[in-house]
Amino acid sequence: MTDQKAPSQNIKRYTITAALPYTNGPVHIGHLAGVYVPADIYARYLRLTDKDVLFVCGSDEHGVPITIRAKKEGVTPQEIVDKYHAIIKKSFEDFGITFDNYSRTSAKIHHETATEFFKKLYDDGKFIEETSAQLYDAEAKQFLADRFVIGTCPKCGNEESYGDQCENCGTSHNATDLINPKSAITGNKPSLKETKHWYLPLEQYEKWLREWIVEGHKSDWKTNVLGQVKSWLDDGLRPRAVTRDLDWGIPVPVKGGEGKVLYVWFDAPIGYISSTKEWAAQNGKDWEPYWKSNDTKLVHFIGKDNIVFHCIIFPAMLKAEGSYILPDNVPANEFLNLEGNKISTSKNWAVWLHEYLEDFPDKQDVLRYALTANAPETKDNDFTWKDFQARNNNELVAIFGNFINRVVVLTNKYYDGIVPKHYNFTEGDAQALEQLQQFPAVIGKSIERYRFREASQELMNLARLGNKYLADAEPWKLIKTDAARVETIMYVALQIAAGLAVLSEPFLPFTSQKLKKLLNVIPTEAQSADEESQKPVVQNDEIATSRLVGIRNDQSKCNVTSSAVERSWRSILENTELLNPGHQIGKPVLLFDKIEDADVQKQLDKLAATKKANKVENQIAVPQKEMVSFEDFTKLDIRIGTILEAEKVAKTKKLLKLKVDVGMDVRTIVSGIAESFSAADIIGKRVTVLVNLAPRNIKGIESQGMILMTDTSDGKLAFIEPENDDVVNGGQVS
Repeated sequence: MTDQKAPSQNIKRYTITAALPYTNGPVHIGHLAGVYVPADIYARYLRLTDKDVLFVCGSDEHGVPITIRAKKEGVTPQEIVDKYHAIIKKSFEDFGITFDNYSRTSAKIHHETATEFFKKLYDDGKFIEETSAQLYDAEAKQFLADRFVIGTCPKCGNEESYGDQCENCGTSHNATDLINPKSAITGNKPSLKETKHWYLPLEQYEKWLREWIVEGHKSDWKTNVLGQVKSWLDDGLRPRAVTRDLDWGIPVPVKGGEGKVLYVWFDAPIGYISSTKEWAAQNGKDWEPYWKSNDTKLVHFIGKDNIVFHCIIFPAMLKAEGSYILPDNVPANEFLNLEGNKISTSKNWAVWLHEYLEDFPDKQDVLRYALTANAPETKDNDFTWKDFQARNNNELVAIFGNFINRVVVLTNKYYDGIVPKHYNFTEGDAQALEQLQQFPAVIGKSIERYRFREASQELMNLARLGNKYLADAEPWKLIKTDAARVETIMYVALQIAAGLAVLSEPFLPFTSQKLKKLLNVIPTEAQSADEESQKPVVQNDEIATSRLVGIRNDQSKCNVTSSAVERSWRSILENTELLNPGHQIGKPVLLFDKIEDADVQKQLDKLAATKKANKVENQIAVPQKEMVSFEDFTKLDIRIGTILEAEKVAKTKKLLKLKVDVGMDVRTIVSGIAESFSAADIIGKRVTVLVNLAPRNIKGIESQGMILMTDTSDGKLAFIEPENDDVVNGGQVS
């Protein structure tokens, strides 16, 4: 049995996991920013530094949200998971997430792995068996596990907390902890009914967890992760049920488990292990060193809502089993909001990855960069389409793309695209090359500390260095007076461009491939993978670790053959010449193009339509007021009038002073409609007026009636107008 200790300093391999996405809907930008983009950057970087990397994930296809979605759509849970697994997997592939294996928890190998894991703990006496009262919906004839029940969170008071977790405060709890619970199936108040389950006694691991995480990792784990774990431990851990009364999931494999399945948060993280087994079987590898060897570094990339499961429950499971290594780090990000509001799958308030790829088919890297540059690493951040546009236009186009375009255009203009020789380096030349040499270490250090936002900005600083170098050197001015000097300038600029081709790969993989083609260097391994679309390989990707060589030059232009060029992180650190003199580069091609206002407005309009649809769907009629007698009603004198004049009431936001012709006279009426209508737009408007309302002084103005209004489906105010234009002012409404 492997001793469960921290990884040794001599790390031979890396096992990287990304949280399994639920297959009850597609992937959105919140998932990407929180988990998948940072995980992919990390994996790509490690491959570039010649590390043995296994990057696994898969679809989480069990759990209550999937059964709820199935009921809503009138299909089976299997149809739901098949549909969304296909969408999610293809989205990841098209977006260039380089999983070595993307599996699914409905796979046979996962059912076998999870079953074996449960039986091992069961046979070793690691569970406790209890019969307890659980929430039960008599009408639906089923127990209400997890998200089948909604109620008030006992910690923060959120009235829409789920039975397993409150999405408002992030607290995980049991369904029976909820205040005023109700069934998410029928809306009924549930009763309590006894049922038997198996529990993992987390309290037995409390001391060990505190020593391992709070004390052992206080210097290298993120503060948000440590803070949440410490809060849980300080509250005291309790036994956690690892089985559920459901008919969708992995059957409990012991006597008495009939009609029960494994709790999804027991089953799901085992999906990392089963995905590794699947990869190993497909590639003739041994899976165990990636999970059971102390010279392996295990890193979980998750969102903050999964911290408790990956830092308390799963480690306790691994500790109980005894033969697995423990995570070296769990770099959880905070949440990403969208245009000022929380991303919500149920409300369709999201930017869905598959839809983004349809609207922006050649801009995968723009989204990767925007999400990384604005990553919610230490606090919740907000994605806006205007910021997305600005990141592209002001940084990718104006800085990175501008530098590469200038270098390629000038090299083709002065030397027919052939890398020139260099002569004596000036202090500025030497300084630029020295700075280039430092960037791999600077960027790498940030990535290794899980500071991906910082790393992406260092990459952009390299492009800024290139732009500044060219601007200071001014080769376009020297070309006629000092041709030899210009050769050296362009040689240095081309080395920086080649450096960008290497260092951009973790952040901008499509751009990196495009730039490598532009510089006329190709991978010697896996170069045939997806040649047409330039998409990174999703399974068993070797592009990231491949070495590149220069293409043989056109002999009609130059008799020099480019020497081998090592396209690795190390080659820049060691000051290796990245592009040899005499090497032929390609013709100018723009790496990025501008995103226009119309493109952004289209996305904002889509969100506005979603917001409007949500208001209509969720609109609740105002409760009826107390009853009035018919005699009371007949006292109301409601008449049709026309607005003759309108002006804003000084020092107010909502009030307009109106002159209204109500037939028998012209009334002054103060109405709180200024935020919905401008004064000029409502002159001549036919309105409905309560004329016998007692006069009231408002802001020093005597108001002699009330304009009657109604709410529209999108929450705005609207006048109640006569349907017939023949109705005269003063006409009574009865």
